[in-house]
Amino acid sequence: MNVSLCVVACNEEKYLPRLLDDIREQTYSHSKIEVVLVDSMSVDNTKKCMEQFKEEFGEEFLRIAVVPNPGRIQSCGWNEALVHFTTDVIMRVDAHSHIPPDFVKKQVENLESGEMVSGGVRPALAESDLPWEHTLLLAEESMFGSSVSSFRRKGTRAYVKSFFHGAYRREVFEKAGGFREDLGRTEDNEMHYRIRQNGYRLCMSPDIISYQYIRPTFRKMCRQKFGNGYWIGLTAGVCPGCLSLYHFVPGAFICGILLTTFLFLAGIRWPGVVMWGLYWLLAVVMAVLAVRGQKKSIVQCLLPLLFFALHLSYGVGTAAGLAVMPFWRGKHKACESVDRVREALNTENGEEMGIKNGE
Repeated sequence: MNVSLCVVACNEEKYLPRLLDDIREQTYSHSKIEVVLVDSMSVDNTKKCMEQFKEEFGEEFLRIAVVPNPGRIQSCGWNEALVHFTTDVIMRVDAHSHIPPDFVKKQVENLESGEMVSGGVRPALAESDLPWEHTLLLAEESMFGSSVSSFRRKGTRAYVKSFFHGAYRREVFEKAGGFREDLGRTEDNEMHYRIRQNGYRLCMSPDIISYQYIRPTFRKMCRQKFGNGYWIGLTAGVCPGCLSLYHFVPGAFICGILLTTFLFLAGIRWPGVVMWGLYWLLAVVMAVLAVRGQKKSIVQCLLPLLFFALHLSYGVGTAAGLAVMPFWRGKHKACESVDRVREALNTENGEEMGIKNGE
């Protein structure tokens, strides 16, 4: 089975070389791997790194293509990958990631078992072993600090709603269409929802593992959480079905803060005492569970405060997104990129069939 491994990157000169090394170390036959590298108009050496990889290893792989992404954002980049890959399977890998040598092999095995969409678990990694960065990793990996998403910790083979770094047969996108280019952080959720609506199932195997590097600083991590929450708020207006209840828990937390503060000022204190007492008790308990079995450091005492900062950032982002959403939704009820990519894929497939049939 020939497959396409696709990477979209923007100013990732720090991470991309490591990921390209991972691609070269794949145990699956390189003669069956097409590599599609999409550059989102980087201003650093990202594109140079891609072109150098193509020049040095072009003959080693089935094909290496370097494709520009004028739209710059991720969803535009993945649509560029969709209209440029030439095999029967496309695999998505984020530039901020690490994949083990058997990643492609395991994905192919899952697809060859009869699945149309395949994926696995995606734990997080820290860039270094510095105590503070390791503490950020603990906060990100904790169910309390991040989320209960199945792609983070699912232990058994199952059909799920969404995951990172999936592998998809071409037919899936021919039917479901491309990514919505008006979505920022939630393009995966919406696409996977549409894939499920078209009758396909997302098969997650715990044997398929890939990793994503966490944001290396507290400020960047909080900014990431705010952005995630913001796009949850916006997406609720155009595709609420692609979101789960847990996406809105931080937003509900913000409502709880506002409500208990109002009640406190009105002289009703017990709701705030109960909410904050339970919250900080749970934060401390989850911090203790997070550091269990880990090398201990004094900065780990800050985990409860880190949890609070991440929840606050995500919740404020959700509130901001929901506030803007009614005005934003009016301009984004539909997105033409979905149909544009579907038509391109089906036209290409039709032309190939015509050639095969001698038309």
